[in-house]
Amino acid sequence: MTAESDQMTWRDRNDFKTAVRRWAQRIKVRPQSVRVQAMSRKWASCSTAGILTFSTDLLSMPRDFGESVIVHELIHLRVPNHGKLFRSLVLSFMNGRLVDVAEDRAL
Repeated sequence: MTAESDQMTWRDRNDFKTAVRRWAQRIKVRPQSVRVQAMSRKWASCSTAGILTFSTDLLSMPRDFGESVIVHELIHLRVPNHGKLFRSLVLSFMNGRLVDVAEDRAL
């Protein structure tokens, strides 16, 4: 978590993308591109080409949840599945918090 995570929600897309960049530096990954756009079924996605796409709906969600989604997707740049290594990395970067970031919001 960052000092900015004390805020309830995101100021705007730039605020969100700044958090993505900071987390990427911390996790030591380099996404090819970061997009924030309408997504009806998912909070976010990570392509095999390294393109991260986040739902605009995250901008109105609590900041700590948004950061959990950010970390989740950035870790996918290192580990493509949700196995033990993936969960271990998420836990280590989120100070032991494993937030359920459902791949499909409809579930």
